[in-house]
This record gives sequence, structure tokens and C-alpha cells, in this order.
Amino acid sequence: MKIAVASDHAGYELKNSLLEYLTAEGIEYEDFGTYSLESTDYPEYGKLIGQKVASGQFSLGLLFCGTGVGISIAANKIKGVRAVVCSDTFTARASRQHNNSNILALGGRVVGVDLAKDIFDAWFNVQFEGGRHQRRIDLIEN
Repeated sequence: MKIAVASDHAGYELKNSLLEYLTAEGIEYEDFGTYSLESTDYPEYGKLIGQKVASGQFSLGLLFCGTGVGISIAANKIKGVRAVVCSDTFTARASRQHNNSNILALGGRVVGVDLAKDIFDAWFNVQFEGGRHQRRIDLIEN
């Protein structure tokens, strides 16, 4: 499984730290930018990763901006995307188990590198439980 990854300038440093972690863990990804601290517009990156996940080209996405909020809102405009902003492991885990989230957004100005790794692990290493939760996902999608 390969993860689509992107950030704006405010999430750039946290993104790079997490990419080092993904590499060390043997998790495949493709980085779609940004590639510097120069000011960029988070909606472009949220939309891009949202489209890549919704199209099925990538199963999961990982986004970064200052808070994780703006970029997740942009991604959630794409039908089929269930992007979640997390700053704790419980929410990350539950968002996959109950909401089948397919994009994780993290705030470079909100969480530190070690917490971001823990949040990613909690999100990435669980599966959607289905059952009664699928009915709710269907209601969201429709």
C-alpha cells in the first residue's frame, strides 16, 4: 500500500520528519510537495491528495498544514474522501475503525514529531470495523 503525501509551507518540516519515519518503517509513499518553506496554498494540496485517494490511485493520504484543519477541509470537498485532523492517538484510531478515514491531516504548528509518529501509527495500524459503522459511512456518502 502506497500513501499519497503533501503539505503546505507550514506543514513542510513535520511532513519531512514523518517521511523519514515512513522510510525507516518501510512504508511506501509518494511526496507531492511542497518542497520548501516558501508560502503555498494548502487548498491545492488538499484537493490533489483528495483526488488521488478518491480515484483509487492511492489507498490512503497524509496531509500537513499549520493546524491540519484547512488542508483537511479542502480534501473533504472531494467525494469519497474522509479526511480527519488528529492531535491524539485515540481519535486517530477511532477515525479508521469507525469512520473509515482515508486521509490523516496533521498540524505542523500543533503536534511535535514524536506525537505525530504515534498518531500516524495509531491511524495506520488499524482497520475499519465495518458493520454498523458502514451504514453511517453510506449515509455520509449519499
